[in-house]
Amino acid sequence: MKATLMYGAGDVRVENVPDPTIVRPTDAIVRTVRACVCGSDLHPYHSMAHTDHPKPMGHELLGVVEEVGAAVTSLRPGDLVIAPFAWQDNTCVFCQEGVQTSCLHGGFYGTPEVGGLQAEFARIPQADGSLVVVPDVDETSDLLPSLLTLSDVYLTGYHAAHMGRVSAGKTVTVIGDGAVGLSAVLAARQLGAERIILMGRHTARTDLGVEWGATDVVAERGEEGIARVMDLTGGEGSHIVLEAVGHMPAYEQAYGIVRPGGVISRVGVPQYEKAPIGFGSLFGKNATLTGGPAPVRAYMEPAIQQVLNGEIDPGRVFDRAVGIDEVAGAYAAMDKREALKVMLTF
Repeated sequence: MKATLMYGAGDVRVENVPDPTIVRPTDAIVRTVRACVCGSDLHPYHSMAHTDHPKPMGHELLGVVEEVGAAVTSLRPGDLVIAPFAWQDNTCVFCQEGVQTSCLHGGFYGTPEVGGLQAEFARIPQADGSLVVVPDVDETSDLLPSLLTLSDVYLTGYHAAHMGRVSAGKTVTVIGDGAVGLSAVLAARQLGAERIILMGRHTARTDLGVEWGATDVVAERGEEGIARVMDLTGGEGSHIVLEAVGHMPAYEQAYGIVRPGGVISRVGVPQYEKAPIGFGSLFGKNATLTGGPAPVRAYMEPAIQQVLNGEIDPGRVFDRAVGIDEVAGAYAAMDKREALKVMLTF
């Protein structure tokens, strides 16, 4: 089968690798219908050291079950399924508490043992807990892009809003106009935010953010961006800040604009190990810092129903679709900001 491999920064290749097989009785083999490139895939694209042992890429997938292991009970060949970006049993103590990304028997894709999901076929560990069946939808549906976003990007934005405790009457600021930031805008509107300030500089993206509920757009960054948000909020700051970038300047903006007693919710994968938490950042404001890898499995069924009912259309974050042979160009286009998010079709 064809699969996407990264050999180092900027070096993405599509190669033929062995088809996956059932390794454990809890596995399933899925034929990929749609996959995509994630903004977090660009982190190794920028910085990964060259290696002769490439990293399998991809963690977002919509596909059809081809084969199941002997212990799998909830799936059968032919089911259209969504694979969350982490695999989990969905039964351990942490899964039951809604933190499936910390599953005692789970893990993440992109290892030599499990492989990546930017490939024609995938082995899904803990299939009963990891795969969610989409009812009454086939491979030709116009809903496929929106369903694909539930594997990661939309529900990561939703997780940011959920952990930030977005509710009616609140002012929310979203930092970042990438696919996750825009998804956070949509989720914040779904949760009833009264005012949503989107911090982003790319008009095509912020225009979609406005369609999805952003009431204000702030193009400035750094101290100028902080000053602008403070001006918009009458000097009070934002009740909730959703940080969807992961770089230190974004975190600094977040604690610069959060209102005393407010919440910063981070879902941008941090590209730093140390961050200010002292009097001048969090402590002095009695601010809460929350967020982390989104347990999208916890939110999956209600979100699927919202897509099927036409209540949300998060698939609009995809502004380009290519076949797997063109995946290197997809990475390059997203890196150059020529594309917001690229979907892979199979």
